[in-house]
Amino acid sequence: MDEARLPDETVLGMLADRLSAAAGEPWQVRDGLVKGPGTVAVVLRDDHTGSPGHLDLDVVLDVDGPEDTTIPDCVSGYGATAEEAVDRAIQTWLDTTGSTILELLVQDGSFAGHFGPDHPDGFPGWHAIHGAVTGWGTGDDHDVVQQWAVQHVLLPHLAPALKGTFHRDHLIGVKAFFGGGEGSETAEIRVDGDHHEAGSRVLADLDWPRPASGVSYARTFVLLVHHETG
Repeated sequence: MDEARLPDETVLGMLADRLSAAAGEPWQVRDGLVKGPGTVAVVLRDDHTGSPGHLDLDVVLDVDGPEDTTIPDCVSGYGATAEEAVDRAIQTWLDTTGSTILELLVQDGSFAGHFGPDHPDGFPGWHAIHGAVTGWGTGDDHDVVQQWAVQHVLLPHLAPALKGTFHRDHLIGVKAFFGGGEGSETAEIRVDGDHHEAGSRVLADLDWPRPASGVSYARTFVLLVHHETG
């Protein structure tokens, strides 16, 4: 694909349509943002990669207080055209990151799963909302990493490396992207949009499958809502 990035208004319109369909209520493009119910909005940031299929998306839960309520993330999509790539990127974001935001708004389990601070599959001391696991790849084993991620919880493995590294005690976004094949692999943890080296090393050391042929990747997102003491 050798195309220019889509205009921001086009991307925002596609994002608003997908969020509206998923949430069952209108999300609208206004003032350069995709605005949802109440004070929540999604901001399309400047692309830092140069790829037309890459999106930098910040969720702002309170547009009047963005400093303490912004959850940054980025996502990439692929396709024969820039529109196809952006469409796939938006769907991937909605299935993982977006689903945790929608779940935070409704808190009834309809969009993502909840793990309490003492749940063995959760993050100790934190209430966590866990988005779906998406995956893509090629060859006969195209979905093996995704299937592994569905069957093996990541949070208990990541928690020791991530604990004590957060800049606030609420609304921490943790993205996991990993997989590979044919002699190369990726294992990346991002916390609030920034690469987390220790968490990434832990992810790389886990025994997820490495396809002998083709490639297989998985992505998921966890929103640590707030730290609970006592």
